[in-house]
Order: sequence, then C-alpha cells, then structure tokens
Amino acid sequence: MPLLEPDPEALRPGTAREPALDRVTDRSAAGTPEPLRSELTALLGADKVLWKISDLVRYASDASPYRFLPRVVLVPEDLDDVSAILSYAHGKGREVVFRAAGTSLNGQAQGEDILVDVRRHWTGVEVLDDGARARIRPGTTVMRANATLARYGRLLGPDPASAIACTVGGVVANNASGMTAGTTRNSYRTLASLTFVLPSGTVVDTAGPAADEELVHAEPQLCADLLGLKAEIEADAELTARIRTKYAIKNTNGYRLDAFLDGATPVEILRGLMVGSEGTFGFISETVFDTLPLDRRVTSALLFFPSLTAAAAAVPRFNEVGAIAVELMDGNTLRASVSVQGVPGDWAGLPRETAALLVEFRAPDEAGQEAFEEAAAAVMRGLDLVVPAASVTNAFTRDAGTIAGYWKARKAFVTAVGGSRPSGTTLITEDFAVPPERLADACEALLELQSRHGFDAAVAGHAAHGNLHFLLAFDAARPADVERYDAFMQEFCALVVDRFDGSLKAEHATGRNIAPFLEREWGPRATELMWRTKQVIDPEGVLAPRIVLDRDPRAHLRGLKTIPKVEAVADPCIECGFCEPTCPSEDLTTTPRQRIVLRREMMRQADGSPVEAGLLDAYGYDAVDTCAGDSTCKLACPVGIDTGAMMKGFRHLRHTPREERIAALTAKNFRVVEASARLAVAAGNAIGERGGDRLLESVTRLARRAVRPDLVPEWLPQLPGSAARELPRTARVGASAVYYPACVNRIFAAPDGPPGTSLAEALVALSERAGKPVWIPEDVAGTCCATIWHSKGYDVGNRIMANRIVEAAWGWTAGGTLPLVVDASSCTLGIAEEVVPYLTEDNRALHRELTVVDSLVWAADELLPELTVFERTGSAVVHPTCSMEHLGDVPQLRALAEACADDVTVPDDAGCCAFAGDRGMLHKELTDAATAKEAAEVNSRDYDAYLSANRMCEIGMERATGHPYRSALIELERATRPPGR
Repeated sequence: MPLLEPDPEALRPGTAREPALDRVTDRSAAGTPEPLRSELTALLGADKVLWKISDLVRYASDASPYRFLPRVVLVPEDLDDVSAILSYAHGKGREVVFRAAGTSLNGQAQGEDILVDVRRHWTGVEVLDDGARARIRPGTTVMRANATLARYGRLLGPDPASAIACTVGGVVANNASGMTAGTTRNSYRTLASLTFVLPSGTVVDTAGPAADEELVHAEPQLCADLLGLKAEIEADAELTARIRTKYAIKNTNGYRLDAFLDGATPVEILRGLMVGSEGTFGFISETVFDTLPLDRRVTSALLFFPSLTAAAAAVPRFNEVGAIAVELMDGNTLRASVSVQGVPGDWAGLPRETAALLVEFRAPDEAGQEAFEEAAAAVMRGLDLVVPAASVTNAFTRDAGTIAGYWKARKAFVTAVGGSRPSGTTLITEDFAVPPERLADACEALLELQSRHGFDAAVAGHAAHGNLHFLLAFDAARPADVERYDAFMQEFCALVVDRFDGSLKAEHATGRNIAPFLEREWGPRATELMWRTKQVIDPEGVLAPRIVLDRDPRAHLRGLKTIPKVEAVADPCIECGFCEPTCPSEDLTTTPRQRIVLRREMMRQADGSPVEAGLLDAYGYDAVDTCAGDSTCKLACPVGIDTGAMMKGFRHLRHTPREERIAALTAKNFRVVEASARLAVAAGNAIGERGGDRLLESVTRLARRAVRPDLVPEWLPQLPGSAARELPRTARVGASAVYYPACVNRIFAAPDGPPGTSLAEALVALSERAGKPVWIPEDVAGTCCATIWHSKGYDVGNRIMANRIVEAAWGWTAGGTLPLVVDASSCTLGIAEEVVPYLTEDNRALHRELTVVDSLVWAADELLPELTVFERTGSAVVHPTCSMEHLGDVPQLRALAEACADDVTVPDDAGCCAFAGDRGMLHKELTDAATAKEAAEVNSRDYDAYLSANRMCEIGMERATGHPYRSALIELERATRPPGR
C-alpha cells in the first residue's frame, strides 16, 4: 500500500441517519453473485462485466422516479456480444434490459437481473446521400448526430428536450418526439430502416433486399404469427378505426398496433413495432433516418398571458399560420427557471396565474420568414397579452441569442422545476396528450385535479400538438404521500381517457409508470393483442419484463426511490443525466450523476453497513480521483450543479493536516517551486533526449506506487522542454494592457519550432504589431492563478495564492485601469472567477476593479482588426478547452484559427481533454478515455495546423493524436509576421 494512501473513512457521511426502506440490502454488498459473475466473465471477458456493488448501484438509478438494482451490468462491444448475452439469458432463464443514456422518465432503462449498457461502444454517425439520410448507431446522442448533419443543412425529425444526453437508440425505442416532431416528424415516420437483434438472436436489417426471405427462413413461426395478427386486426373494422384514431394525436402508450396496418410483410411490421417498444422486442443496433431540412431563418417570441387557459386558447391560432413550435409554460415553470443561467431574474416574482407561449417559425429563406412574421403579427393583434415583469417584451425577434435563451428556459422544465422541489422529495414527470383543440379545457381540468389532491404542480408542454407535461413532487418514504400520488393517478387516467379520449403517454413511453393503466386507455381487445404480440416476438419473456405490460394494478408504486439529502451543491439533482456526455470520465469510471447516485446510496445505508463500506472503498478512485474537476457538468446541467466542486471538496476531506501544511508552504514559496519545476523539466527533457524516457517512466511509476498515484506525476514522453528563464522585455510606459504569463507557460516551453515562437514572445510581438503593446511585470515569478491548489482541494494554499495574485494584479494594473491579459484559459477562469470565494473582503473589493481578459479575446477582439495576414496555412483543427467553454471564448479561438487557415475544423466530438493541469500525469488513463473519440475524429484526416490555447491541454491532445498542438496565438504571429522577418 502506498505510504500516503487516503483513508476511505474520510468520505463517510457524517450525519446521523436511519437506514432507508429502499436501501440496497447487505446481501448485495459483495456485488454480482456466483456463478453469474464467473459465467459471464468467461463468456464476454472481464472488462465487459461490471460486478462491484458500486457498479450496480450507479446503474440502478436513471432519470425516472424508480430504482432497481441489477444483478450485473454488461458492456458489449458488438453484435456478437449482444447475441451471446441473449443466448445466455435464454439458456439460464434470465432477464435482460438494455440501457443507453438513462434519460427515460418512466423506469424503462432499469432492470433487476442483467442490465446491458448499449451506449459506450455504440456511437457513430455516417452521412448518406449528401445529408438526405444518416446511418446512426444507437449510443449516439441526438445533439451529436445533429451537429454532423448541420454541415449539410439537415437535422433529425425527433427533437426531445434532452437531446444533449438522450441517445438515438433510446429515442427510437421510446418514439420520443419533442418540440416540433408531433406525429409527422417522429421516429415512426422518419426512419428509413433499422437493424435489430430479436430475442432469439436473429439479426434483421430491414433495408436488406432479401430481408423478408431471410427472416422467413430463420423465424418461420414468428413470420406466420405476425401475419396472422395483421389479418385479425384488419378484419376488425371497429378496431382498425380505433387504432387510426389513437394515433391521430401523439401516443406512445403500449405497442404500435398501427404497424400491423402500415406494414405489408413481417419485416415491415417488425420495423414499425420496434419503434416505441422500449427494448421489449429486441436490441436496435443501427438506424437509418430520412433527415429533414434545417431551416435557418428563425423568428420566435415568448408571449405572456394572464392564465394557463388563456395561453392554451391561443395555441390553435398559431398552429393555423404555420408555427413549427408552440410551447406552453405555466407560472411555476417560469418562476423555477430563474435558476437557469441567462433567465431574467424578475421572473421569480411573476404572478402565480401567469403563463407563457414560446412560439417559433422557421423558414428556408427571407421571403418565407417575412411571410411568417406578417401572419404572426396578425395573430398577435387579437391576443390579450400581459406584461407582468420588466423583462417581458411580448415581441417576435430574430436575435439568435434571445431565442436561445427562450429555449434554454423551456428545455430546463424538468430539471429546473425538479431542482427547486423540496429537499428529499421524489419527482414524477407525467406526459399526456389530448386533441389540440381541447387543450384549454384539459389545462383547466388538470389544474383542478392537482389542487384537489394537494399538488402544486408545474405544467409545460408541446401545446401545438396537445401534449402537456407536468411534475409532481412527493416523499416516497412516506406511505401517505405515496397513497396520495396513487389516488391522483387513478383520477388523472380516468380524466384523460374518459373525458378527453387522450393518450396517457404522448412521448415518454409507457414504462413502469403507466403499464398498469394500459388497458384503461386501450380497452381489453387491443391490450390483449399487445400481450399476444409480445408472446409472439419474445415467447420466453427474456426482454424487459414489466416495463410495457404488467397486470399488477399497483406496479406504478413499486420501486419508487427515496431521495436522501446529500451535499448542498448536489442536493437539487434529479438524476436526469444531462451532465454525462460532457464528463471526461464517462467511459472510464463514473459520471457526475453516478457520483451523486452513489453518495445518495451511502446516505440510505446504516452507518458502517457492508454496502456503505463497499461504496466508500470504490468511491475514492472511481469518483474523486478520476474527476477532472473541469466542471463542464455545471455547463450541461440546467440548474448549474457543479459535481466537480463537490469532488474537490472531497479531496480536501481526504487531506491530512500534514498535506495541507505542505501545500500551503508551496504556495508561500512558489517562486522557488516554480524555478525548481523548470529545472526538473529541463533535466527530464535532457534525459529523455538521450533515450531515457523509459527510465523516467519507470522511476516515476515506482515513486507513484510507493507514495500515492494521486500525488506523484508520471513522466510522459510528450512533455516539452523547459521555458526560458527570462521573459520578453517590455515597457510599462505606453502599455495598453498588462500581460500575465501563466506559470505553466513560465515552466514549459512551446512546441518545437523556429526561434522566437514562445507563447510570450508571440503575444508580445502581436500586441506590438497591432499598436497595442503589453507590459509584463518584473515580479510575476512566484505568482499563480491558484488553480493548482483549488483543483486539488488544498484550501489554505488556495487562499494564500488567490489573495496574492489579486493583490499583485491590482498593483500591476494601476488599480484596474489597465486590463490584465492572461495567456492560459484555465488561469483566466481562475483569476476572473474561481479565486473570488477565497478572497478577503478587502481583496474582493480589489478584484471587482480588475478587468481580466483571456489572451484569445485580447487577440481576436483587440489585435486581429489591426493586423495584416501575410501567410495562411491550408487547414487547421482546433481544440476548445473546457475553460474556454466556461468563459465563452470558443468563438474567439475559431476566429483566430480562421484568420490563419483556409479550412478550420472544430471536431464534433471535441470535449475536455481531462489533462486538467497535472491530472493527465497523475491518471493518464483519464485523459486517454476523455480524448479517444476526439482523437479518432482528428486522425481521420491530415491538417496543416493543430491549435488550442492552453499548454497542458495541448500536451494532452498531442499525446492523444500524435500531432503537435500549439497555441493559436503562435500560429497568428507566424501568419501576420511581415515577409522577411
């Protein structure tokens, strides 16, 4: 054991607590039982079998109000693995549930036996027919697919609010639609073909020219039974008419019986049935979509009404003039959304009765846009709008930023409202549809029903399609609250079905939530046909039992999860999963959601239980050590939950007093530390140049094992040499800004290149060339942005350096009269934002007077307009860093690259490289996992330049791709250097 191995006990929850009724029991503490674990390991390989109790717990929760502990989690890589799993399940009488993003809201991605992760190894987009179609693997997020299609002026039809995280496979399996899809742009209508694996293991590609012949040969009884069901349905005129009526509005409750009417052959029938089948009929391994035009001329408005019913009454008028989206938000939704960055703060005081419509028109050209705007203006003249807050304009706009803000507020419905719920309550998301012309009546009836049962619910939805969502919060640990929810559900289902002939699930699919009420909506005849269809396709009931069909009338109350209170920064989390695609450790250990899920399970446990011990033992590495601390999860989370901050707090808890003292000493004596680090890098580089990289790697690995991997960096051959001891000479007199070279650029050299290409020299030369010279203070040595200590949770050292840099910067800038230009985006973020909580009151006052500018912004906004480009390169690929995302500097990085290169690419899979200062040297496996997809995309072609703007990130990307990344400022200096110089 390493000498300084942290004690897992330091992370034990310190609160007194009673064990929860839904806690994971002690008998599961050892994880996957034998022989299940050893049999599956022999079948698939150890790396594809997740068996620890921490693995099972982190997969037990999803975005739904339910929680079921799987016996094992499998991570297949290909169809052979999936077929082997299904064959094993058949032979052993086991059950299988497929899970991709875990963003579904009704528990359909949860299993109690074998859970199969079909996200990790199942991503990829192939554009076909110049964008008219796209072949997409099931683990690809909708946002990722649309990013690729946007280059071709196309997009997918389904557009769920969870597009940032939900996967295409899940969208198809649930027939999720979203704001604009309605009944004409959803998966059922826009899928060209599917490839799927039936429960028997038979693989079907519906686009295959001989697909039906091959299926008849492989599954003759299945084909005969499907055609028999088709004939039976078509012979019943009343049932046929009823099916057509049910799908005239949005409906995802039960199986798509219209597949029997729309499909002529068994393959065509199966193609329709797979859509919305929620993983109960097979595994969708590939999709081919017919894409839709991306109409880029957009006009939108957020219109405020005195009541929900008044807003609903206006919906048909906008539908009639061609609005592609009409989204409804009630007062609770609007008020809760103030937690979303960018939403006007005065919405918090909106009257309770207020409601709003987000109306959008999209057109391919100016003429079409103007026509829509004229039609919208005519509708507006007949509306009774209100202005309940100063920020309300009630006007249509073309401004992209304003429109993005409207949609950010709307898409945050579940998370923003859920985040504002009372602590400890479970969130239920209901989803139903009525004929659009009856929406106002449905709103009025829903409000009355909620009030009668004591729910102060939030309501929003796709009003154009008669589709409403509402949220209920209650305490699942209190039987009386559960019974109140049940009573509400019984009346709600009766209301939707009997009064409005609506759909109990419009787009969220049946799941566990509505399965007991399926017959209430469809009646016994249609429901019996759904049971028979399941029996025909999955006769042994291997796939996802109890998820669509369940005869237990109280199934919707089974498995409801309690939400124990955790650390304040994470307590609002509703486990939606929006954070997961941005997380660098997603494919290595845990995600932000899973870190919170694991913490909540610790809080459910009795103090000292075997389950708690197992979770604590794994949490140190899986959650704390392999968190990059980049906080991109905060950007993805609609309510800004910063799980990275929570992990930094845990790092602090694990520090011994001696470690804190040493960290504080390094801060106090950082001038010496900086010089020593530069000498060490120079020495290491000299040894490496003489063939000693392997020796250095071996020595540092031994030291890491002896001391602690999270304290001792590993030598990487990609590390550059040391920076020059002397910075460029500059003058204070006449300077337009103060230039602060970050310590990382004072320690590490720039990539190999011609003389005069260090970052400091480049920025000084560019500023001089543009007529805006900068001054480098003589005493920058020994100062730092404090991120070194902040990222590791060393509070005392962090406070020392945070206050030192602010005091120094205030002096350098003459009390803030000059801007402070910082040449590493992470350091800009540190000085501009992250130091603030650690400053004294006096230094906070000084900080408020500072103007901290990232060097990218300085160069793009201040220098570039004054520069002449003499020599452009052919192509460049850029790596935006996570700090640039936080600062909003990515457009400036792109602008600099476009000034230097004819062809600039930002990879669709660009994300945090997880090098995170030195974390890439402490846990290089983290950077390997974080950069794998981006590196593959970058290496799919050659570029003339590889650009970023943070030295450690450049090192990380060089390690990932094998190409030397350098600052865009160095490239700009080369491009604008006058000929002959």
